[in-house]
Amino acid sequence: MNYYLIAGETSGDLHGSNLIKALKTEDSAATFRIVGGNSMQEASGEVPLIHCADMSFMGFVEVIKNLGTIRKNLSIVKNDLKQHRPDTLILIDFPGFNLKIAAFAKKLGITVCYYISPKIWAWNQGRVHQIKKVVDHMFCILPFEVDFYKKFHYQVDYIGNPLLDAIESYPFNPNFLAENGLNNRPVIALLPGSRKMEIDMLMPEMVDLFYLFPAHQFVVAGAPTFDEAYYKRYIGDLPISVVFDQTYDLLKHADAAVVTSGTATLETGILGIPQVVVYRANKLTVWIARLVIKVRFISLVNLINNFLSVRELIQDECHTRNIADELNELINNKSHRESVLENYALLNEKLGTAGASEKAAKLIVQYIRA
Repeated sequence: MNYYLIAGETSGDLHGSNLIKALKTEDSAATFRIVGGNSMQEASGEVPLIHCADMSFMGFVEVIKNLGTIRKNLSIVKNDLKQHRPDTLILIDFPGFNLKIAAFAKKLGITVCYYISPKIWAWNQGRVHQIKKVVDHMFCILPFEVDFYKKFHYQVDYIGNPLLDAIESYPFNPNFLAENGLNNRPVIALLPGSRKMEIDMLMPEMVDLFYLFPAHQFVVAGAPTFDEAYYKRYIGDLPISVVFDQTYDLLKHADAAVVTSGTATLETGILGIPQVVVYRANKLTVWIARLVIKVRFISLVNLINNFLSVRELIQDECHTRNIADELNELINNKSHRESVLENYALLNEKLGTAGASEKAAKLIVQYIRA
């Protein structure tokens, strides 16, 4: 069967690649068309119709600025779907784009599967009615999403979290420090996000931490869509390293981490690394978001546990001094550090075991063949 997958962000690209591998196991005759990134290309052997680096725009203001590009991308994918008519369309998060494609595919009679539910429980909950009309099968990766959809009489499949798969299968490098020119001093990991806006907003605050922790070495997890020179704009001549495609190795060797809100907060929690969650955006974007967002927290660790498991520093609170204060607590206050680690234990208990990609692939193939 032919599978058409769309991921518009780096995290979705990772999950899409693991799903492709699982689909190949379930369906030996599987063929693929993809909208995604490097990981999905490697897993499928297909060049993306559009690379996710050219699709991801964060925040209300940024979306408005790039409406022309978004419309162009929608047109490209719609025309391609009409031409190729896959057995199923598999959408991975990225709701602003993907729900429009879902509605279009539904009119073409294409079975629509949604892998990784849009976070409509956070804001714009009315989208659930649209989802019920245009999505045939929804696969959820967060435990509380099942109860959310149940309130709207929509049956979904909970498959566990694919990050557990990604981390379990990751080939950790025991020589990470030496191969990246790092010494044996404790490491503070800096994860400034994968979008240009996030990096531009957060790198200056992160870099200034260097002066406050002289006993530590700082290492930035670079996003695959940027090169080292881009980060060096902020780092300058400071001895702060940048590594690419080694985020899990970096976290595994870290004493603590400063993490931009997003999927990385959950990855850091699963790996058991004490973290402080940070986020800054365009002021208008944040003002609008605060009007419409219906959740208490921004990090997935806190959302899943449903209490403040790790500290969040947002907008005006997100500055070097506050970040440094929390880092100092995580590193030097034993009881605070242990409390965070206990919260991570509860998180992992709620997430369950690995195997989300395989479960999703089995269900997708089962539904299509039914």
